[in-house]
Amino acid sequence: MSTLKDFRDERLRKLAALKEKGINPYPSATNRTHYTADVKNNFETVEGKNVFVAGRITAIRKFGKIAFIVIKDVSGEVQLYLNAENVTNELYIGDEPPTESSKSYNPGLLGLEDLPLLDIGDFIEAGGIVGKSQTGEVSVFVHEMRLLSKALRPMPSKQEGFTNKEERMRRRYVDMNVNDDVRERFVRRSKFWQATRDFLNSNDFIEVNVPVLEHTTGGADANPFVTHMDALNQDFYLRISHELPLKRLIGAGFEKVYDIGPRFRNENYSDEHLPEHIAMEWYWAYANWQDGMKFMEEMYKNVLQATFGTLEFDLNGKHINMAGEWEIWDYATVIRERYNIDVYESSLEEVKKALVENKLEVEQTENRARGIDKLWKNIRKDVAGPVWLINTPAFISPLSKADPNDPRVVERFQPVIAGSELGNGFSELNDPIDQLNRFVEQQQMRDDGDDEAMMLDIDYVEMLEYGMPPACGWGFSERVFWIFEGVTAREGVPFPQLRQEYDEVTKALYPQVKFEEEPSEQTEEE
Repeated sequence: MSTLKDFRDERLRKLAALKEKGINPYPSATNRTHYTADVKNNFETVEGKNVFVAGRITAIRKFGKIAFIVIKDVSGEVQLYLNAENVTNELYIGDEPPTESSKSYNPGLLGLEDLPLLDIGDFIEAGGIVGKSQTGEVSVFVHEMRLLSKALRPMPSKQEGFTNKEERMRRRYVDMNVNDDVRERFVRRSKFWQATRDFLNSNDFIEVNVPVLEHTTGGADANPFVTHMDALNQDFYLRISHELPLKRLIGAGFEKVYDIGPRFRNENYSDEHLPEHIAMEWYWAYANWQDGMKFMEEMYKNVLQATFGTLEFDLNGKHINMAGEWEIWDYATVIRERYNIDVYESSLEEVKKALVENKLEVEQTENRARGIDKLWKNIRKDVAGPVWLINTPAFISPLSKADPNDPRVVERFQPVIAGSELGNGFSELNDPIDQLNRFVEQQQMRDDGDDEAMMLDIDYVEMLEYGMPPACGWGFSERVFWIFEGVTAREGVPFPQLRQEYDEVTKALYPQVKFEEEPSEQTEEE
């Protein structure tokens, strides 16, 4: 049975043979005029015309002096028909019919005799006339063909499959070649963010990119990544949220502002979380949480329709109709009805008792806020939605504005869909004294051992003291896309982080490379 080394050695031999013939196996220029889909889907328009197509070889068949090659580009596949009489590596000079004196060898062109030097996986360009084969297959009847890139490793075929999860994640470029549905997923992911951007722009929001490196990171409960900037000789944090810089822009005079980009939370992997992921946050001056709820219902419908072409989904055994009317749930009422616990008056012991009774984790550093949040999440996992969760207790939402009618709760709105909270919105806190007091409480929690509690950001407090208008803020991550796409977090990004490893085959193939040994005492958790 041939090994990867055997296949690679054979292709290296072919590479050397091509070079000996004067063929550049990796040219920079191409002459493509049409995608393969243009040829197949618009046959009536291009029939009889000369076209140039390019793509990766997925099949080669040779029968004497004729051959068939199938190439694939981003739009689809098309068949190339090669006849020894028509496919030539000779370049004709001048406009008159060729004579022996007007011919010269073109080292860039491949003749039919060069076909044995090509392999499935190679990239080629072919020029020819569009027509149909004897079997009725739309084809390009090739008159010239060039190699664009010689592949040194064999690409798995669709028949062979490429299903090993570890291999798929490590070699996603192979995964997307073999499994078209995986590549199409990331086309939809792009549409999701483009539709998000288009909707916000159409509603007069301005995109402003804010820093990824921060002196003090905040805006969420999360453990940050720490890095060091040599130029300033100071440690910085990778942002865990876009929130505080964007709200500084509201204080600076912007009225509708947003950013889309990566954020980083130094936490474990799960089906719904990655330490690095893409997120979006917007902030809207002179709007409150009720304005935001109305706006986001419209935005969800617009973005999901543009991405998936439907507003009805079957996810995790739940049928969800996003076009329907959203329910509204009160936080304290839901907790009381489920656990018979008063969110505002219960003791930590009562909360821990409810956690134990529901087989939920109780940590040594457990506090009421974290414990009650765990109880809510135990309810959330069974919710189909869409539901708006409102009236969140103030001690769970330290950056949001209190309800003037009940200071125990904040003006916060969260969509609950398919068992997940798929966003977070607030009437933003703009009282600098209140904000400072909440920051101090969070910093005390951090000093007591809660690494996910927020840091005290005195510069942000000073911004508020200069004055920030009332505003509504909203944020969601690409988890919204993952949920509606029906995939886990790692399946939902093109290149998920994995522990760096080199197998023995790789080490043997590149003896000139020094591979660093990776520590083996840690194990990567899914």
